Formats: sequence, C-alpha cells, structure tokens
Amino acid sequence: MVFLRSVTPADIGPVVQGGGVFLRVPQMSDFEDWAELRAASRGFLVPWEPTWPRDDLTRSAFRRRIRRYWRDVREDVSYPFFVFRSHDNVLLGGLTLSNIRRGVAQTASLGYWLGQPFARRGYMSAAVGAVLPFAFETLGLHRVEAACLPTNAASIALLRRCGFAEEGYARHYLKINGEWRDHLLFAILAGDRGD
Repeated sequence: MVFLRSVTPADIGPVVQGGGVFLRVPQMSDFEDWAELRAASRGFLVPWEPTWPRDDLTRSAFRRRIRRYWRDVREDVSYPFFVFRSHDNVLLGGLTLSNIRRGVAQTASLGYWLGQPFARRGYMSAAVGAVLPFAFETLGLHRVEAACLPTNAASIALLRRCGFAEEGYARHYLKINGEWRDHLLFAILAGDRGD
C-alpha cells in the first residue's frame, strides 16, 4: 500500500493505492467517464443516496463539484476521491473522507459509491482498506465514522469486513432519496487496525 500527499496546488492532490485500486482527487478530465457511470448506475444508486439535483450530470455541475472538492482539500475539511482499477485506469466509483473535525475529535466521516457494473467484486473493500492508512497515518485522524441504511446489507458487510464496529442506531439521521432515514452507525479507530 502506497500513499502520497500533495504539497503544492499544482499537484493532482493525494493519491492512494492498494488492493488493485488507486484513489485520487477528481479532475475535470474525469467528467465523461463519471457522468456515463453515474447515469448507467442511477437506478442502482438512487435508493442509497441524497436526491440528485436536476443538473447533477451536467458539465457545469461537475465543474462546480470539482471547485468545491479542491477547496475542501486545501482547507483540510474533506478528501474526495475517485476510485480507479489499477491495471486499466477504469473509473469504478467514489469515496470521500468528509466532515473532518480536528482539535480533540480528530475524526472524519466515510462515504462511498460504486458503479453498478463493479458492485460485489471487492473493489470498494479494497478502496476503503487503502484509504484507512491515509486517514490515520497521513491525515493523523483518530477515528473514521460511517453510516448506512439498515437495509443496505452489502454496505454493512463491507464496513464489517474492513474492521468497522457497529456503534449505534440513529433515527432519521440522513435525508436519502428525499426521505429522512434511520441509519446504523459504524466507526474504526486508528488503534483498531492490526497492521
């Protein structure tokens, strides 16, 4: 597993590698692959995500997204990544360490999505496994949290497989697909990892 942290704005941002995938901050040049994958996977993703804006898959909305991503990385409040397959650079999905809280908390929230053609092949487990050393060693976080719908068996299994412990149940925690939905809460601490 290899991770590098960018030191100048001219760099492409952090790059994280491991388990046959690599993660990097999205670029404008990713738009067509991203829009195609999201459009093709819409029915698969919508039940698990916030409501998509009407213009979500447009180039201008993606440009705004990229600007926000880069601002968040500069300000150390979020690290958005696209996940690519290492051997052919195919875009698989996305993963974000967001809501970074420093001070006494040193924690972040983990969120992720995967295109339907790549589901249940171990790619997101590899991506989460690769990003945890980045979160704990490079960013110096103490805790990474994740939440998922109680009906999302695949996400629950992924989090458990990656070493997350279930910590609770939050009523009407996030607005998913237009409705406030209950979520299971998971977390992993830097000291939980056995490597």
